[in-house]
This record gives sequence, C-alpha cells and structure tokens, in this order.
Amino acid sequence: MRHERTPTGGRMPIIQAHDPKDARGRGPMTKVDLKKELDSYRARHGEFRVVDVPPAQYLLVHGQGDPNTAPEYADALAALYPVAYKLKFASKTELDRDYVVMPLEALWWASDMDTFTTARDKSAWHWTAMILVPDWIMTDMYDAVVAEAARKDQPACLDKVRRETLREGRCVQTLHIGSYDDEAPVLAEMHHEFIPRAGLKMAGRHHEIYLSDPRRMQPSKLRTILRQPVVPAEG
Repeated sequence: MRHERTPTGGRMPIIQAHDPKDARGRGPMTKVDLKKELDSYRARHGEFRVVDVPPAQYLLVHGQGDPNTAPEYADALAALYPVAYKLKFASKTELDRDYVVMPLEALWWASDMDTFTTARDKSAWHWTAMILVPDWIMTDMYDAVVAEAARKDQPACLDKVRRETLREGRCVQTLHIGSYDDEAPVLAEMHHEFIPRAGLKMAGRHHEIYLSDPRRMQPSKLRTILRQPVVPAEG
C-alpha cells in the first residue's frame, strides 16, 4: 500500500557506530528490541491471525494523499525520524535504557475502503505515519527532543509531530511478502472472507508495519505486516 521508496523520503539520519559501553563507561548496556519482545509484531505469510494488541505509544503525523506523489508524506517521514533517533539517544544517555528504533508504520483509511482493494485510488487515502516508542519515554524528554530537532534539523512539518497512545485491541493480521501494490488481493481476502467467517467485523483503521528497507530489498521480497482492528460482528 505504501510507495516503493526510502522510508524516510531520502533523508535517513546518519547514525554513528555504537560503542558497547554506556555513556558512563560502565560496560555493555542491554539494548531492547520491541519487535522481538511484543507478540503483536509476529505474523506469518499466508496465515491470518487474531491477536490482542496492547496499547502502544507512538510518534505520529497525520496527512492525506498518494504517498508516491504527495510532498506531505515525505515531509512527515523527514520529521518523524530525527525525533525518533534523538529520543533513542536521550533514553540511552539520560536513563541508561537503550533500544532499537522501531520500523516505520502507518494507518490508512478512506471513506470507501474499496479504494485499497478493488477500486484502488491512492489519491483518496488518508494516512498516519508513525514510529512506536517505549512506554518509558515521558513528556519532558519528548519536549526536549522536539526542541532540539527544531534547532538542529528544522524539518518542514515538525509542528505536526505528535506523541499519542494507540489502542487497537483485537486485530486480524498477516505477513505480506512482496510489493506494496500487490497487497490488494490479500486485503480483499482479509476484509471480505476471513473476518466475516471468523464472526468479526472491521472496527478501525488499516495498519501496516514495514519490516523491510525498500532501499536494500527487491520489491518482491519486502515484508509488511498487514493489520485490521476488529470487533464481534454481532456487537
């Protein structure tokens, strides 16, 4: 569903080599990788799975339009990544808690959800680009990092970046392997076959988690978790 370009719109920050000692020289610091710890980041190709997703804290930017052509989408990514990496380094140096920056994710929706499947029209899409951050990141650290990004990076839409909690609850998800534009048949099966057959109905915004870097991976090998919040059909 996303465009085949660098996840940062061509502006990935340069990260220096990691020193195994922490900022105070006290030896190796454990680096948390939430992708490996959270069950909600597990999915298999060719299998639809019902999963209960816990509340999660995100950096996010809202927008609308075709992600291939809308400058607003590239600007959103160019604002999210500096904040995400500055938070990681602030957590490491100030809290002695290091972690792997999570992959780009996005919520997608439209007044007619068929624009994602049978009547594919990217210009009609609304989106929220986002990156998950650990729950120990608090407001004072976030505010300081945003102020630093405003001084040093000056991304065009930094003022649109928000820190919010997403509560999805019960979801259906699967792993798609291939081009983003080849997701439509998988989504059609999820929306119109698996979800009704499971006694469920769609209840929230379509969610994608981009596990692959399209700059380094052939489109046919891209790995993307496709997620749809649901509720009981009779509810």
